[in-house]
Amino acid sequence: MPAAQFASYRAPRWLAGAHAQTIGAFLLPRVAVQWRRERVEIGDGDFWLFDWQDAGAPVNAPLVVLFHGLEGGSQSHYARALAVHVATLGWRIVVPHFRGCGGEPNRLPRAYHSADHAEIGAMLRAVRARVDPSTRVYAAGVSLGGSALANWLGREGAQAARTLDAAAAVSTPLDLMASGLAIARGANRVYTWHFLHDLKPKALAMARRFPGLLDARRIARARSMWDFDDAVTAPLHGFAGTRDYWTRGSSKPWLRGIGVPTLVLNATNDPFIPQASLPAARDAGTHVTLQQPATGGHAGFAIGPFPGTHTWLPQRLVSFFRRGA
Repeated sequence: MPAAQFASYRAPRWLAGAHAQTIGAFLLPRVAVQWRRERVEIGDGDFWLFDWQDAGAPVNAPLVVLFHGLEGGSQSHYARALAVHVATLGWRIVVPHFRGCGGEPNRLPRAYHSADHAEIGAMLRAVRARVDPSTRVYAAGVSLGGSALANWLGREGAQAARTLDAAAAVSTPLDLMASGLAIARGANRVYTWHFLHDLKPKALAMARRFPGLLDARRIARARSMWDFDDAVTAPLHGFAGTRDYWTRGSSKPWLRGIGVPTLVLNATNDPFIPQASLPAARDAGTHVTLQQPATGGHAGFAIGPFPGTHTWLPQRLVSFFRRGA
């Protein structure tokens, strides 16, 4: 799947540059996907929401597990595009929603974060327990989901092969400090506003449900991801603050430990992820394939006239899974 196909992408002049493919992805009509929702009870008293597309597929058909990005889910453009493509192959897909996503609040005072490797491992074990033992299982993570997945892969090393045959991390902020600072600059503040528009009401609702846990005034005043992570993500998940979270939670240091075939795909014009923060070959282990096309934006990778079509990414992932495994 040569990245040269991106040369066909034509955006209007007013939207030229790094933001074209990122914003174009939000403008595309959402293709219809028939999801089957499963509520998965967890041992800690909470639950996950798994959305499956598996109707009519053989019981041992290959399965792609897709971990979504910040405030994403099975309705995200990349999830729908991947679901449509794998269905044409007779494959299956499942989107496990992180806690608080999927359309309803969870029971416990917990959310999700870029270093949530324990949650990734638990979700993958739950998926594996639901499929035939002969099933080839592949995992893909987009943005935050890719960060959490890479954290888990690096920690598991070769043991990950017990659960997965291959993996991919797409548009992943591998260096959280670099990406967190980048999203607060210039035009990127539009994306910050978009994320906080969804995140803050959820956090305020949690503060009301669990008095004394979070400072509602700090949440309401948050104007950046640094502010939000300092007021919500860090205290909820055992970090000392944003600096501690962004430092210890970064997945880049774990790339050397990955022990299953893994594609790490980042566009060098991603507005959220500075090119200088992307890994070089020396930063990754022998099982990691780094691909860094010049264009693609953040989870965009569109081809054709603006806003484009998002067929390239699903095809690239499936091609890697087939070859890598």
